[in-house]
Amino acid sequence: MEQYYVIKGGIPLVGEVEIGGAKNAALAILAAAIMTDETVTIDNLPNVRDINVLLEAMAEIGAKIHRVDEHTVKINGSQIRELCVEYEYIKKIRASYYLLGALLGKYNHAEVALPGGCDIGSRPIDLHLKGFRALGADVSIQHGLIIAEAAHLKGTHVYLDKVSVGATINIMMAASMANGKTIIENAAKEPHVVDVANFLNSMGANIRGAGTDVIRIVGVEKLHATEYSIIPDQIEAGTFMFAAAATKGDITVKNVIPKHLEATSAKLLEVGCEVEEFDDAVRVVCSKPMRHTQVTTLAYPGFPTDMQPQMSVLLGIAQGTSTVTESIFENRFRYVDELTRMGANIKVESNIAIINGVPNYMGARVSAPDLRAGAALVIAGLSAEGITVVDNIHYVERGYEQFEYKLSELGARIEKVCSEKDIQKFKLKVS
Repeated sequence: MEQYYVIKGGIPLVGEVEIGGAKNAALAILAAAIMTDETVTIDNLPNVRDINVLLEAMAEIGAKIHRVDEHTVKINGSQIRELCVEYEYIKKIRASYYLLGALLGKYNHAEVALPGGCDIGSRPIDLHLKGFRALGADVSIQHGLIIAEAAHLKGTHVYLDKVSVGATINIMMAASMANGKTIIENAAKEPHVVDVANFLNSMGANIRGAGTDVIRIVGVEKLHATEYSIIPDQIEAGTFMFAAAATKGDITVKNVIPKHLEATSAKLLEVGCEVEEFDDAVRVVCSKPMRHTQVTTLAYPGFPTDMQPQMSVLLGIAQGTSTVTESIFENRFRYVDELTRMGANIKVESNIAIINGVPNYMGARVSAPDLRAGAALVIAGLSAEGITVVDNIHYVERGYEQFEYKLSELGARIEKVCSEKDIQKFKLKVS
């Protein structure tokens, strides 16, 4: 059943919001949890669609999944009988490709359907396959499946031609149970790479250097039980920080690691917001008109591509002309047409958006083209004059838990509705 967000904009968001666990870390950590035959407990898990689909895919191949509560799961991988992960799951969620590295590391054999996922551009997995081959696996693609198998994996030296979070994590998982030493050079440095390494180490792996561009791994024979808590989600945190700025509000974002948010905080300061850091919280206040700036997305610690649509929404109502350069994914500007319906003045030339600030957005009916763009359109609606309806919100729910509830708690007038009739009811209620 199609659902929509309906929003009455123009209300400054004020208050405190708790950030959940990092979706991108959780997806890889759940996959890695099946690499031991003992029971692993993972908490601070975000209760979002991507996580639930991956847990279904894992149950399907024989992992025992016990949901202790909505943010805690116990996983036991001793009964895995099937080393093939079907397209049904992959097409819903790309990250099931992490099961390749996990199954290959543990069983020396894995079959996973070629990934589908978000429509933000091609995300080739050739670097993952190059890494598996370097570890001694035969990798082929047959009938839409990636099949990787090895008599045994052996440590090696892998240089990634391009910084890739997915490839870094997948190779790290497989190498953690290979014979001998592996060095991954030009590795991704993202916080969730570090989190996966810490998780594997808590199970007895020997991984050093995660968070730098050289990761060194000494393979171990087996991994053991652990209890682990996932890091906070820096993209969810950044999204609420930008919602504070766009609505001229004052939000304290709690349960975060401020260091992970430095690139986001820096841009908010540049456009004229106040940002105050605490041990595990960040407060954003926007009381003055915003200024224009330049942004280029880069691998961590640069400005995250996952915050790019939210940044463009902000710059759309900042004074002057800004540019946003997208250097990671080619289809990341598909929301621009939707934002234009709300009155934005944005031109896209190849991978650069030239944004001329307008005084404010006007409510309109818009459609979310992907996860982060969907969240950005919600922010635009929160700051706009009048009523905004956002379609295709299943994208947003892939990565944000209780999004409309958390926003309501900050004073937003937002509801999730199922029909045109409900939209009319909301309009009557708020008029």
